[in-house]
Amino acid sequence: MTKSILIIDDDDMLRNTLATGLRKSGFDAVTASSAEQATKILERISVDAIVLDRMMEGQDGLSFLKELRNNNNNTPVLMLTALSGPENAIDGLSGGANDYMSKPFKLQELVLRLNNIMKNGPVAPIDNTDSIGLVFSGEDFFVLTETGGKKLLSLSKEEKKLLQNLTNPVGNTVSATPMVVKRLRNKINGVLSDINIVTVRGTGYKIIKTKI
Repeated sequence: MTKSILIIDDDDMLRNTLATGLRKSGFDAVTASSAEQATKILERISVDAIVLDRMMEGQDGLSFLKELRNNNNNTPVLMLTALSGPENAIDGLSGGANDYMSKPFKLQELVLRLNNIMKNGPVAPIDNTDSIGLVFSGEDFFVLTETGGKKLLSLSKEEKKLLQNLTNPVGNTVSATPMVVKRLRNKINGVLSDINIVTVRGTGYKIIKTKI
């Protein structure tokens, strides 16, 4: 079945170019030039994913996204922005985006990321990771803060893969290279004092909560 994508961007040229590119890549593309127009479209139809510009005239993309999530609409969202820096990515992901891309971008990468967020489904922590103070979103792990925000946990590719295995589900026992386990344990212990990675004799490692 052909996947439908809603593109929300007030830049006419970019919006139309992206729609053409997505159609050539096998998607059905619907376009909206504003968040207000997109709201009306979503009242009539459902789509498989949304490509959302962050900075627009009228209602901006971030407030539109938060409103979408507050209305229990969990459609996967890929947010686009001309803003750079990890703090802007965190704002977008904390607001409910499944992934975040900076402009300019390559169509091929955007298509890959769209397929990824549609495959993974609605944005959500991996199983019960929020119970240990972690959230997995947009291919990265974030530490939950006391104020309800999220702080990016900087991990290598190997460390991230190990943490995914350890938290899918939490308590899962996995095999791993001791050096990678040690590096990941040190990073987690540095931000979450009540979480630890322990050795399961003859089996591997698992992540546990040391304080209840």
